[in-house]
Amino acid sequence: MEAQDPDILLVEDNPEDLALALFALKKVPMPCIVQTVRDGEEALNFVFGRGPFSNVSPPPRPRLILLDLKLPKLTGLEVLRELKKNGSTRGIPVVIMTSSSQEKDLLECYEEGANSYIQKPIDFSEFQSIINGIGSYWLTINKAAPAARAF
Repeated sequence: MEAQDPDILLVEDNPEDLALALFALKKVPMPCIVQTVRDGEEALNFVFGRGPFSNVSPPPRPRLILLDLKLPKLTGLEVLRELKKNGSTRGIPVVIMTSSSQEKDLLECYEEGANSYIQKPIDFSEFQSIINGIGSYWLTINKAAPAARAF
């Protein structure tokens, strides 16, 4: 089965944050395909074409991954490590979107290769503005790395 690559892989376990992010992404000026997953294991299965996603060939390559840190099964940091150590996924930009304001989390994410770290605002209009900025930058302004060959 061949599927169209999503523009954004949204990895979020909190139903309220997921709904807000999806609503905000619908308001982004350019149309985009968003795939959602609810935990770290599902995120890696999706990107690497494993488990329930093994029937998709080749595995999907999102243009951007929005990744929460506090996830069930595998944390966002564990997902980030796996993505950045693999040659076929290393070039996919990963934006950490978290409620964590801990400096330790910020430093670890950048050390592991995060492309950006954003603390989720409480105010919805501010959240909307951040999502619009993320979409505008990563999907239209940024020149994405070409897909690497898997060896």
